[in-house]
Amino acid sequence: MSDPRLETTRLLVDAGRGDPQAAARLLPVVYDELRALASRYFNRQRSDHTLQPTALVHEAFVKLVGASGAEWKDRAHFFAVAATAMRQILVNHARARNAAKRHGRRARLSIAELPIADGAAGFDPIVIDAALNKLAELDARKARVVELRFFAGLAVEEVAEVLGVSRSTIEADWRLARAWLSKELAEAAP
Repeated sequence: MSDPRLETTRLLVDAGRGDPQAAARLLPVVYDELRALASRYFNRQRSDHTLQPTALVHEAFVKLVGASGAEWKDRAHFFAVAATAMRQILVNHARARNAAKRHGRRARLSIAELPIADGAAGFDPIVIDAALNKLAELDARKARVVELRFFAGLAVEEVAEVLGVSRSTIEADWRLARAWLSKELAEAAP
């Protein structure tokens, strides 16, 4: 019996080489995990969000697998990139929604009025994106750790593997990044 992770990696490599059959077989293999990833994003969104998790999964999958020449190292690498793709899709969706509101002459909110993640309350992906971009300017690896742990839901070991550093480094980065983001988002809160 073969290892499912190795099978996933083989399908990713073949799909990256442009094999349409591998891409077709890949979606059912990774769909549940992509759906769980999308659900983690939507657990922190407003309840009236116009984009649905299933649409996010499909758009991200097409973006990831549709890119010819993609070189996937392994399953963890694929899900790390998937987390980034989903974040970008949500931010672009939020920006488009906000642009439509401005054109409709709705009142514009200041950053202090935007909802911030605090458990039950939703968050504005633009605010989170801005905070992560600011953190990335200070320390790119810590920002990537947040993205992989918080959004992709990767385990510490998987993040260490993706970033090529030790588990203890990831644990320290995760603690420091969470503290920094907590302070940053608290300052942006109303």
